[in-house]
Amino acid sequence: MQRSQPDPAGALVTGAAGFVGANLVRRLVADGWQVTPVVHAGSDPWRLEGIDVVTCDVTDAAAVDSVFEAAKPTHVFHLAAHGAYSWQSDADRIVATNVLGTLHVLEAAIRHGCVAAVNTGSSSEYGFTDHAPAEDELPVPNSHYAAAKAAATLIAGHLGRTSDTRISTLRLYSVYGPYEEPGRLMPALVLAALDKKLPTLVDPSIARDFVHVDDVVDAYLVTAQRAGSGEVYNVGSGTQTTLAELVAAAGEAFGFEPAPEWGTMAPRTWDTSTWVANPAKIRALGWGPRRSLVEGLRSFGDWIAAHRTRYGA
Repeated sequence: MQRSQPDPAGALVTGAAGFVGANLVRRLVADGWQVTPVVHAGSDPWRLEGIDVVTCDVTDAAAVDSVFEAAKPTHVFHLAAHGAYSWQSDADRIVATNVLGTLHVLEAAIRHGCVAAVNTGSSSEYGFTDHAPAEDELPVPNSHYAAAKAAATLIAGHLGRTSDTRISTLRLYSVYGPYEEPGRLMPALVLAALDKKLPTLVDPSIARDFVHVDDVVDAYLVTAQRAGSGEVYNVGSGTQTTLAELVAAAGEAFGFEPAPEWGTMAPRTWDTSTWVANPAKIRALGWGPRRSLVEGLRSFGDWIAAHRTRYGA
């Protein structure tokens, strides 16, 4: 993707200490934007080393407004969330962060005259399906987190249709790449594959739609510049990959013959054999993933090899 061109522009990024948020902040900084990275007080900003951050609880409307007043952004990227990881199970905090937090951030964006705001949704809003759902299908959330994300998407759509700020939502599929949480599948797989090994694994038929974080960052920038207000866009490769296929891709990427021991990890409640994006709508904006899975695994391997201490190796 071509370099994004602020004109000039200022970006406020919530959830900036997270995996996707930190990659987005680093890209915006590299592209010359004036960036205000917003993190929660309890966050570990290790992904943003060398970058100044602002601390704010998005559930506090007055605090959010103060941050906007100081930053005066033209564009907002809202990635603050709670509940995406299995250990984040407090339902009250999930609803407060994802629903009230989204309301506060987007209302502040409108009040302060921002040009555009991109909200972050989740593919889990669709729940379990047997196909690649389109954005206008009725969500059937399968968790507190998914339900809260679906509510936030509806709020974003309403505010986008009734305000002068161009607000859209990206429903992300299985993002992977540099700075990903160490305990998740892809970092564990890549770290083991660098030593020609495999981590513990669940059933080989479990499937996901994996998309590299650099491609996801491209999606945020394209959406901020071209999206329709009140719209929702699926962000995924459009290709489903089973765990068996992922292991084979790791073998190709790192040059070894995998010998998986299936079922060495207990199944999770969110495991399913069908999970794939329909990205046709965002492709119409000019976005598309640029990295194949094998290419993405190789580049992630290079990054992890240079940051092994962060991953306990």
